Amino acid sequence: MNGRVLRTELKRSAAPWAGGVVLLGSLAVFFLIDGIWWRGNAGWTAQWTTMAMWTRYLLGFWWPLVVGLGAAYGLRDSRSRMGELLSTTPSPAWRRAALPAGAMALGVSCGFGLLLIVGGVEVALGRTTYMSLGWLPISLVAVLALVAGAVFGMGVARALPSVLTPPALVVTFLMLGSLLLRQSGDGALPSGMAPNRLALFSPVTVDPRQMLLTLSGSVHLGQTLWLLGLLGTGFALLAATTRRSRLLGVVPVLTGAALALAVLPAEARDTYVVDKAAAALVCDGPVCVTQANHDRLPELAQRGKEALRVLHDVLGDTAPTSVREDTALYALGAERALSADVVLVDFDDRLLRDATGDQLTRVLIGKGLAPTCHGDNDREGGGRLGVAVQSIAVSWALHDARFQPLEDRGTEAYELTTWAEAENAWQRLTALPPAEQRSRIAELRAATVSCSGYGHLRALTGEAAR
Repeated sequence: MNGRVLRTELKRSAAPWAGGVVLLGSLAVFFLIDGIWWRGNAGWTAQWTTMAMWTRYLLGFWWPLVVGLGAAYGLRDSRSRMGELLSTTPSPAWRRAALPAGAMALGVSCGFGLLLIVGGVEVALGRTTYMSLGWLPISLVAVLALVAGAVFGMGVARALPSVLTPPALVVTFLMLGSLLLRQSGDGALPSGMAPNRLALFSPVTVDPRQMLLTLSGSVHLGQTLWLLGLLGTGFALLAATTRRSRLLGVVPVLTGAALALAVLPAEARDTYVVDKAAAALVCDGPVCVTQANHDRLPELAQRGKEALRVLHDVLGDTAPTSVREDTALYALGAERALSADVVLVDFDDRLLRDATGDQLTRVLIGKGLAPTCHGDNDREGGGRLGVAVQSIAVSWALHDARFQPLEDRGTEAYELTTWAEAENAWQRLTALPPAEQRSRIAELRAATVSCSGYGHLRALTGEAAR
């Protein structure tokens, strides 16, 4: 196959369309829809690994379509009624099959590759300075999946030359993907309805909610074996000229499936694992963050040390002695284990996402005096009520003349009521004798560290908790 022939094939075939579907479809989803892929440290442009995981997630839409486009491309000879003529040419069948297969592989690879370039530029221009090559296997398997799916569609269409073949393949792959990937993201790790090994036959990943999660090496190996078998069967069917060769064409996919089942992990905990390199802690004295967020360390260290000093002045020997980024995995809505010695920070917390300067110091003091049982302050038991409690504690610790919320007051009726109650609690707390005020703050901290009584404004004024 020379370059001139390949260029001609690309111009006259559906191969560029397949790459265009992957590229333009993905960019349309990412840039035209304000979805969760733009949120926090697990956004598609926040980290290299999450960028790769989000592009794999979108294969749930594009993989079946690429298989269908490959099948439509594979019907070209039968539609033009050239099959018998081409079979009489002296060129070997595998060589004739290599041209359209190569064109399709190049088309989808370029489409997905350009998507990765766009994502990579966005990540490079963003806040993160952490670079890891762990995202490459995730993306390389995605490219292999697109190539294997397209060639498999071509081979099936060559073996079953019917106008119904492309839509049937699209529907089949969509249904199989839906069944295999019907997963619950409520847990710390995703769990599915189908057995884990069978679910991993699909190259689609769940939407990444935690930046430290990545795919294990056994997943990469098992999926590669399975997809190579699918690719081998597709090419064998595309090059087959006899019934016997078509029957033998299913051997690669069966072999790949058998090898993959022996390698793929049986449990979700062995599928999605913590990226140890990204989760490694980098410290400046008592302040530590993960390697993935080491660019945040300079300012956090300065403000964290200042916050620890204030906390020691207020709490004495019971004050926390360190600030550390939380690296544990939690289910949605699950409580996290708190320690009285550590101020846990989660950069997905809305208070911490963009906090800088004195505001960052205030937030850290608030988390030291009234830590939350939920990392992002948005879960059940948190929200505006938790921020209101932290705001009162910070204003008291810094001897503010008036109550200063840690965030803008909301405009909804519930939020207005919460802030009005917080203002009232502040007035009543500051009206107490200094010793009684200190006692109330100590009781509040003890209750929040133990995750009992969290968010109770009335506890600051000595009233019964609601």
